[in-house]
Amino acid sequence: MSENVLTEQGFDLLFRRARTAYAWQDRHVPDDLLRQIHDIMRFGPTSANSCPLRIVFVRSPAAKARLKPFLMDDNIEKTMQAPATAIMAHDMRFYDLLPELFPHADARSWFAGNEKVIADTAFRNGSLQAAYFMIAARGFGLGCGPMSGFDEDGLNKEFFPDGRYRVNFLCNLGYADHSQDFPRSPRLAFDQACEII
Repeated sequence: MSENVLTEQGFDLLFRRARTAYAWQDRHVPDDLLRQIHDIMRFGPTSANSCPLRIVFVRSPAAKARLKPFLMDDNIEKTMQAPATAIMAHDMRFYDLLPELFPHADARSWFAGNEKVIADTAFRNGSLQAAYFMIAARGFGLGCGPMSGFDEDGLNKEFFPDGRYRVNFLCNLGYADHSQDFPRSPRLAFDQACEII
């Protein structure tokens, strides 16, 4: 096997044996671990190195109390019990950092004033980065519970009132209690999902 190929154990950890987490062990997730995860995920590619993802880690009881009213009922208990909940958001002014992040060209001018291109790029690349974050978190042994069941407008007003950031989705983080896992659902086969032309 090439030294440039992840081991089977690595693929199991990141994908095949990894599960969406619904319940949590009573274990603290330290700030330093969240920093380590970010330090890995930030190397994932984005369009023009735009890096629009912004993450707010909700951990304190006061912050959880702010988040709770915006959750759908089915998401409340698991989110309140999670050691951390990441608000995965994207910065609608990401392009202001492009002179630093993409100095090879005047990339800021590609976006400034073009609201559709800004919105599409921020959402698409912020989603990519959030996925990178979850894969990196799994690599460090954490469980991830991504979810869409929340009041988007209410959450944005509560956490991002100036409108610069917009929530994409939420992701609970912690050490998973796998005793609460559901049976794994089917996945599409290659021929169902892919075409080579």
